[in-house]
Amino acid sequence: MTTRINPLSRRPQQRRLVMAVRGAAGAGKSVFAASLADADLGRLCFFDTERKGRLLPGADGSTFDALEIRHPDELPEFIDWALDGEGREQGYGCYALDSWAMYFGRKHRQTIQAVRARTGNPTTQPSAEELQADQLVLQEVLRRLCVDSGACVVITDQIAAKGKEDQEENQLGRVLPLTTGGLEYFVDVMVELSVRVDGFETVRVATVVKSNVPGLPVGLELTNPVFKDFLDLVGDGPAPTASEPEHIEVAEEVIPVGPTVDDLIATAAGYGIDRAKLTIAAKHYCGAPDLDALRPEHIEGLLDRMQSRYGSVGGDSAGVAEAAVEVKAAKRKR
Repeated sequence: MTTRINPLSRRPQQRRLVMAVRGAAGAGKSVFAASLADADLGRLCFFDTERKGRLLPGADGSTFDALEIRHPDELPEFIDWALDGEGREQGYGCYALDSWAMYFGRKHRQTIQAVRARTGNPTTQPSAEELQADQLVLQEVLRRLCVDSGACVVITDQIAAKGKEDQEENQLGRVLPLTTGGLEYFVDVMVELSVRVDGFETVRVATVVKSNVPGLPVGLELTNPVFKDFLDLVGDGPAPTASEPEHIEVAEEVIPVGPTVDDLIATAAGYGIDRAKLTIAAKHYCGAPDLDALRPEHIEGLLDRMQSRYGSVGGDSAGVAEAAVEVKAAKRKR
């Protein structure tokens, strides 16, 4: 018996929400991402590319783990550690990346520097093909978090000043319009956070700008939101179903073993046919260049021809068959 994956075991069994949160600096993106820790989802693993997690209450490990990413190349390694490595012992149930813009910007800057070093031109920009290849590599981070983790995820991103989205230039390099498009592909919901003044109070407002979730329509606004607010609006998730085993046992297919080339040679020897004559017959009747190229059906056909032609010679077909078996046994002993 062998085992294989049972596709029915992969039915959705939990509420799960993957969100992108965009906003200007100070809009509360990091605070919102940290609210995953209070959503009863398990321990939060907070990947901190901006190294501002130290400002969040509980980020020292007392409530959740904020892991500082000091170099962008560390991020994929940290994610592998959390999902498949020793980090699994921490029991992480949700993840946050703060922020995608910082990681993308620093990696994109490396690409620009490499292109300018190669060309010797300090103003050269990467080609469209180089940008596309760059993004495919960088989006592997999003795939690992949003897809492979199988958990609730929040990814923060920055919004440039209104009217400057296509021309923003800073020390990290140009922020590509493609960045947002890549992020949108991997998330269920994208919201924009903004700060408003309501009377004499300052409030943070989250507006849904992209959604695949019926309970979170585009245009929905929540004031001073936390992640659990959105998760509650998603609903109870898939109805519980009977538990299916992840693996099922499958009986191994028994493939009938037909006669082999050795059987053919031994039988032919019993009829007084040497290997040279047998090879000629194989070429003539089966189109095979040599005996090793014979397929099982060819071997059976040649055996049938021998039986038809020589089986009744001298009226002792049983003796011929016995001789063939003896020859075969002798060859095995050698």
